[in-house]
Amino acid sequence: MFKAVVGHSNDPDSPSAVEEVLQQCASSLAGDIPKAGILFAAIDFEHSLILQQIHQAFPGIQLIGGTTDGEISSVLEFQQDSITLMLFCSDEVEIHAGVGRKVSGDPITATKQAVEQAKAKSTVTPRLCLTHPESLTTSGVAILNGLKLALGQNVRIFGGLAGDQSRYQNTYQFFQTEVLSDSVPILLFSGTILFSHGVANGWHPIGQRSKVTKVDKNIVYEIDGKPALDFYHHYLALFSPSMEYPLAVLDQNGDNFYIRAPIAYNQESGSITFFGDIPDQAIIQISETSYEDILAASKASFMNALDTYPGKEPSSVLFFSCVARRQILGTRAKEEYQNTKLCLTDYLPACGFYCYGEIAPLDRISDTQFHNETFVTLILGTR
Repeated sequence: MFKAVVGHSNDPDSPSAVEEVLQQCASSLAGDIPKAGILFAAIDFEHSLILQQIHQAFPGIQLIGGTTDGEISSVLEFQQDSITLMLFCSDEVEIHAGVGRKVSGDPITATKQAVEQAKAKSTVTPRLCLTHPESLTTSGVAILNGLKLALGQNVRIFGGLAGDQSRYQNTYQFFQTEVLSDSVPILLFSGTILFSHGVANGWHPIGQRSKVTKVDKNIVYEIDGKPALDFYHHYLALFSPSMEYPLAVLDQNGDNFYIRAPIAYNQESGSITFFGDIPDQAIIQISETSYEDILAASKASFMNALDTYPGKEPSSVLFFSCVARRQILGTRAKEEYQNTKLCLTDYLPACGFYCYGEIAPLDRISDTQFHNETFVTLILGTR
């Protein structure tokens, strides 16, 4: 048995919101005891109070989560300024939490701490890792690389980086009853868990392929030996880079790509700062999109996950979408989840959030990547 339930409240009062969420979950649980959960919450709630209430309701629960830039669920669909909680029950899947602290100081050590803590409680080999890490104090790519090193090649990693409602000042991560910053909380799923995923963004590479020739992590100085700003000006005649025209970073075969969105630029040096690291010598292209293409991508991501689910009866679905998608879509952001719901004939508990970077493999056989401006679907079950 593997069961997931969801609660979601947009009540601005923290005690009332968590009470509503817990009542919804208790009703759906129908007496089952949850092993673990993941909480997505807007930045202005009393997070410590909420976590304490959840643990009072479900003592011993393995709980992670963090702050967001918008929340999604099958209860209230798309919301801002809300909290949503997904709880997992199972008698055949082990789910254990771990956390790494002070990740900006040493991402490798922090991620190793999180994995070792969660693994120490497991009696079987982990197969899946969910994470909701820090986004502002260090590189999301460095966090992912640390998790991959600690987990090995056989554990798939999914999740999204914590947000703070586009303030870019301070995000929070949740571990059990603790409200943290600069940390990496994880949930490890071990045993007979079945899962599938889909990744799509809706952006289309245009123009000639070019090469990144000078870069320092997420700051690109030169493309094809010329200032990075010149590259943007040549193709788009833009005064400044825009999230609507990110870079597509191609894989080794040139068949797939992940997105890197620009966040700032330096006119003097001609450099551009992106939301994620870009490898030296990476092959890139400018990319473009439309509202309809962005929305079509969320549906494609969900359908790819649904079509490749290895069982017959999925139990739940998690969504990780980018804040840039929400900002570009504006009032149409609600259609991202609505598009996925239209593909279902039966109810499927859903939970997710808008984040500052998405984590998922490009496809079923590729290595896990750090994404921008992407919609990630993760379907879970045991049958």
